[in-house]
Amino acid sequence: MRTLHLLLLVFTTAAAAGESRIVLKDGQGKDSVMSQCAICHSLDYIVVNDRILNRAGWEKTVDKMINLMGAPINNADRQIIVDYLALRYGK
Repeated sequence: MRTLHLLLLVFTTAAAAGESRIVLKDGQGKDSVMSQCAICHSLDYIVVNDRILNRAGWEKTVDKMINLMGAPINNADRQIIVDYLALRYGK
């Protein structure tokens, strides 16, 4: 499973090579967000939604990614990701 994640990350990075590079704010959980969220979509999704999502909104969004989209995020990583997003990108 880890190999699949790495392959997806490589292909996602290669596909996005022509896009502007998003740099997330530093903080605990940044690495988890970068490694887990970027598997499926670009990180600009986070920056675009920071003005409209609060903690509840980020929880709902992360849960949607896990439950509806099939993101392979365990409960511990889910909490780390939600905490990071709510603190650094919550309204």
